[in-house]
Amino acid sequence: MSQEHFMREALDLARANIQAGGRPFGAVLVYQGQVIARAVNEIHSTQDPTSHAEMQAIRQAAQALGRARLDGAEIYASGHPCPMCLAAMHLCGVERAWFAYDNDEGEPYGLSTAAVYAQMARPPQQQSLPLRPLKPAGEAGLYAQWQQASQA
Repeated sequence: MSQEHFMREALDLARANIQAGGRPFGAVLVYQGQVIARAVNEIHSTQDPTSHAEMQAIRQAAQALGRARLDGAEIYASGHPCPMCLAAMHLCGVERAWFAYDNDEGEPYGLSTAAVYAQMARPPQQQSLPLRPLKPAGEAGLYAQWQQASQA
């Protein structure tokens, strides 16, 4: 199947999600030429703000393959992935991502993530969401403990 075919699947999912009362986002995750996961944005039905189409596809694919790493996978998304989804793609090893609609096209409809990207590009101390280090006195060794446990 072609890249265009996979993208049309993502767009069909997005359109069906609109009809179901959801947002216009669908994603198809492909691994070794096969569709492993199809997903839509489920915020409207789950009340979970992280249930974006790409995140749902990553979760489904990891379950289907039985591993957290998705090295070599591709994602076809109806809309430009947000920073959360892009971070998840990097963390799990997605090799390539494609999108049909750009953030600029969604801006008149309240779907732009440009402000989020701008915030995240700032150093942590300058972001609107405060992110500050706080390690309690006497706390040490968490990562060493994890490394020892993973080698056992």
